[in-house]
Amino acid sequence: MSEANAPLLEVHGLKVHFPIRKGVLQRQVGSVKAVDGVDFSIGRGQTLSLVGESGCGKSTTGLALMGLVKATEGSVSFDGQQVGSFRGATLRSYRKRMQIVFQDPFSSLNPRQRVAEIIRAPLDIHNVGTMAERKERVAELMARVGLRPDQANNFAHQFSGGQRQRIGIARALALKPDIIVCDEPVSALDVSVQAQILNLLADLQRDLGVSYLFISHDLGVVEHISDEVAVMYLGKIVERAPKTEIFANPLHPYSELLMKSAPSLDPRNRHKFEARNDDIPSATNKPSGCAFHTRCPLATDVCKTTEPELTPRAGGRLAACHHR
Repeated sequence: MSEANAPLLEVHGLKVHFPIRKGVLQRQVGSVKAVDGVDFSIGRGQTLSLVGESGCGKSTTGLALMGLVKATEGSVSFDGQQVGSFRGATLRSYRKRMQIVFQDPFSSLNPRQRVAEIIRAPLDIHNVGTMAERKERVAELMARVGLRPDQANNFAHQFSGGQRQRIGIARALALKPDIIVCDEPVSALDVSVQAQILNLLADLQRDLGVSYLFISHDLGVVEHISDEVAVMYLGKIVERAPKTEIFANPLHPYSELLMKSAPSLDPRNRHKFEARNDDIPSATNKPSGCAFHTRCPLATDVCKTTEPELTPRAGGRLAACHHR
């Protein structure tokens, strides 16, 4: 593969396990397997969406890539280099090139800082430019995300939810990153405001060539913004495919049930979530074999004993299922 076509980000075998401790001595008695062996890649200027039910591990995956939670196992390659080997100036450079937009547009902003200070913070931390240049960059970013210059001295509580998220996006763009982790960036916003933020993200990608890891449970949003979609269930990716393929014909039974459970104006698509059991197993004690077999309408004995591998299928997709 040529350097121009090489993925910007490659993740192999990523695991994030949180220890469960009990007793006076706080001995470890188990672990929450939030992320349990995840593989994916993101190309330059592309958007990969991670979807799944709450608790499937998609947000933890994004936090692990940012170094905000510690990975238990696995490797992350960024622009052809292993992130685990980064130290000193190289690590600081990586942090500049990968930024995050958080889910809650209020709690992710410092209530004691003015907007200009919030957006300028990454430039201050990494000592980028003179104070005059930073001020100019803040004004440029505010205009870029649709905020007025006269709002620079306002505090976060003086803005609406959509405006706060624009502030978070401006802050993420300050260091001109190559990739942005978008962790449920529109889930706390009204539908009309969601559309504005999604259009803004699409415009930024078109103009700046930035890549996105877009984390969401909203399939309508995912269909609008994605190039590729990865479906997670209990810490693992069970299907990965181009957006058009996975929405037109999901292969994995869990992907299919997710699509059928989404709200639809088509009467033929309503009330078709036909899982055998609606109870999601615990990440501390996952079922043997295929973790989805307790809910899967296609499950047989092999599903209870043997875990399926994520293998290539037609249409440029990957799926982990014994029967499809």
